[in-house]
Amino acid sequence: MKFSTSKSELQKALQKLAKAIPTRSTLPILNSVFIKIEETEALLKSTDLEIAIESKIPVSVEEQGAVCIPLKTLLSITSELPETRITIETDEKNKTIIITDFGKYDLMGNPAEEFPQGIQHDEKQKINISLDLFKEIIEKTLFAVSKDELKPSLSGVCFFIKDNTIIAVSTDGHRLVKHVQKETKISGELKNIIIPKKFLSFILAQTGGDTIVLSFGNTTLRATKGKETITTRLIDEIFPEYEAVIPKDNNNTVDINKNDLLGAIRRVSIFSNRSTHQVALNLSSEKCEVTTEDPERSSKAKETISAKYQGEELRIGYNAEYLKDIVSHVQGENIKIRLGSSVTAALFSSSKDRKNEENTMLLMPIRLNN
Repeated sequence: MKFSTSKSELQKALQKLAKAIPTRSTLPILNSVFIKIEETEALLKSTDLEIAIESKIPVSVEEQGAVCIPLKTLLSITSELPETRITIETDEKNKTIIITDFGKYDLMGNPAEEFPQGIQHDEKQKINISLDLFKEIIEKTLFAVSKDELKPSLSGVCFFIKDNTIIAVSTDGHRLVKHVQKETKISGELKNIIIPKKFLSFILAQTGGDTIVLSFGNTTLRATKGKETITTRLIDEIFPEYEAVIPKDNNNTVDINKNDLLGAIRRVSIFSNRSTHQVALNLSSEKCEVTTEDPERSSKAKETISAKYQGEELRIGYNAEYLKDIVSHVQGENIKIRLGSSVTAALFSSSKDRKNEENTMLLMPIRLNN
């Protein structure tokens, strides 16, 4: 096998393919990129058996063939080179030579036959969606996905599609995000489709405002954009009945400037307990006090912000890390917080929803020490 291509084309493809390389694996071949040379293109593949990425790049072909090359090594040398033409040649024993204007580099490849067949995908339904819109939905929900491997049903974002509307929901048990996108021009119906975080993170890194094609199978999902495809196994779990935990009678409301609140939380939380990250919001008619106290370090802090509060005076505690996450993901200058009591979930949203969308974020309080 022998072909040549531009350094930038190869590097760009390898950077994306690297996202499917497992951090730990008992199969060394999964650390490789599969390269197959066709008439005018090279097909590149990587997989961790849960997600598979394919990309095609233009090449000049001298001899067709296929090989597996250690991906990180190939990406490292490609990244260190200035713009140049790269020639890659392998022999029948998979010895690989990388030739550039700057030098020659040898390494051992592996037989292409050792590379896994990939994730079998049987298309049942296909939708076209704007990449920018899909990324926007992901950005608003992905941060609340659980990092706990013992909670697989919470380790992705759950999607529902019906009546031209997309509903995306994520939760880790402490916080929950529900995003409703209306007037999407998407037909069909899907429910309880839990898409893994790794797949959605890959989509988030895509650039360009093109349309992306999503192909749904019984247990898999494939996204296609231009000459790139990414296939993932869906999370085969039932998502929790999230509507039951969204309070309907939070009658205490506060309107507050987002940046004022976020800045106060960030500063005050520096003095909070390093284990609990506990901060309190003390709400009264015209102000919101953000406070914390850590007896272990003999530290405490308080900031007062102007706010429009309607309801009985209330003191409620939160994990500052979760609270910062929620507040930072609210769009717009002002936040509306709807509260019930000091022991029930609060709802965070923008004071003004954008046209054709609703975004609600829920955060559970924590018990204050005093």
